[in-house]
Amino acid sequence: MNLNIFRAYDIRGVFGVDFEPRDFYRIACVYTDCFQPKTVAVGHDVRERSPELWRQVVSGFQDSGVDVLDLGRISTDMLYFAVVHYQMDGGIVITASHNPAAFNGMKLVGQHAVPISADTGLFAVRDAVRRGTSFAKQNGHCRGNLWAIPFLDAYLSHLRSFVDLRGLSEKRIVLNANSGLAGKIADRLLVDTPIQVCQRLFTEPDGSFAEIPGGRPDPLRPENRELTTAAVQQTRADLAVAWDADADRCFFFDETGAFVEGCYITALLAEKFLRQRRGGIIFDPRAMWAVEHTVLSNKGRPILSRCGHSFIKAGMRESRALFGGEASGHYYFRDNFYADNGMIPFLLVLEYLSVQRMSLAEAVNPLRAAYPISGEINFAFETNCQIREALDAVNAAIHCWGDPCLEAPIDGLSVRFLSGSDGWRFNLRESNTEPLLRLNVETIGDEDLLIEKTMQISEKLEYLGGKRETKCRWETEKLA
Repeated sequence: MNLNIFRAYDIRGVFGVDFEPRDFYRIACVYTDCFQPKTVAVGHDVRERSPELWRQVVSGFQDSGVDVLDLGRISTDMLYFAVVHYQMDGGIVITASHNPAAFNGMKLVGQHAVPISADTGLFAVRDAVRRGTSFAKQNGHCRGNLWAIPFLDAYLSHLRSFVDLRGLSEKRIVLNANSGLAGKIADRLLVDTPIQVCQRLFTEPDGSFAEIPGGRPDPLRPENRELTTAAVQQTRADLAVAWDADADRCFFFDETGAFVEGCYITALLAEKFLRQRRGGIIFDPRAMWAVEHTVLSNKGRPILSRCGHSFIKAGMRESRALFGGEASGHYYFRDNFYADNGMIPFLLVLEYLSVQRMSLAEAVNPLRAAYPISGEINFAFETNCQIREALDAVNAAIHCWGDPCLEAPIDGLSVRFLSGSDGWRFNLRESNTEPLLRLNVETIGDEDLLIEKTMQISEKLEYLGGKRETKCRWETEKLA
């Protein structure tokens, strides 16, 4: 087993290259040794090899004397629900999220769906695997039981508790499920509502991802976005919603087909929650001004967090925040066990637009104008050493771009430049999952300044050896 499959938030690698099925058996046994669960829930995504890996995990738990609740084929957020709803001691979902079909992996949680990440035990599991801990069948345990419970109706009822479906107004929408389960769940949620699905993209589960451009079930891929945009424009839909393959991230496109950045959705939902009750709203430093302004305007408490679900969830629990949102399309809810969910924001945005009697573009355009952002731009480097050298070089060059004010180093390099009523800022951070530097730039009401500064930093990163993998929004708009 290549132990580099143990990452900050999950386990992920190429099937047959980085790991073999039996390695997942070992991981389940070590999970038992490290956390001593008596009951766990285990499910898997739509990937073709996931059932085989699921069987190895279940056998590892059973041979270790752990009782296993079989969840079958699920989305990642269904695992969180099941662990809490059925009071499990932990759980695992076999998934590689939005990676191509050759990849697989797992996400692990403990009691109350608390994530098991690098900071909370995942690397302890890795180190125990490295040491070659003796495994299950030698331990003399009574074999654990395996049972299943039909829980989809309970899960759907939980999702519906966040909105009044009777208050939804008529909308025509496009759904893009990226060959995961999101399309099936969305259809069930929309029964007996005035919402009409006018086009479905990749809503049939297919673990080969063969029909998806590039075979990557990721809504943020440019070729994937273009398909969704075209569907909106061709059908004249009111909006589109897209999910990644394991359905825990949710993305929106307005009625023009334009992609809506996650910070603007976070701001809209923060406003919705804060109108109901006071509390904290958590967000990440990639693009924060629209959210910060909205939270303060609605007398909420803005809370800045490191990127990544384990950090956001820990901050949610510590502060008892109402809601949290990331630029990456993860949205977190106090009443969803402080966990992220891909379906709840879908319902909440539909409800928001119905109550406010406005289109999605009408809702987000004021934020777009007041706080324009670059969107995340990725730069690939050959080595991690080059990534860190590039970060240091950019830090040394910031005085060339204005009068800088370094923000607290919450996640990567965050710098703001303020002059009178104008200003701009950027965040440059190392990816936790890929060999990339990720750049986000935002300004106060100045699109021309945004383009200028984004290109300045981009040119610097390319000079330092970074290969830009993302087209800037304005480049795409020119092509259109």
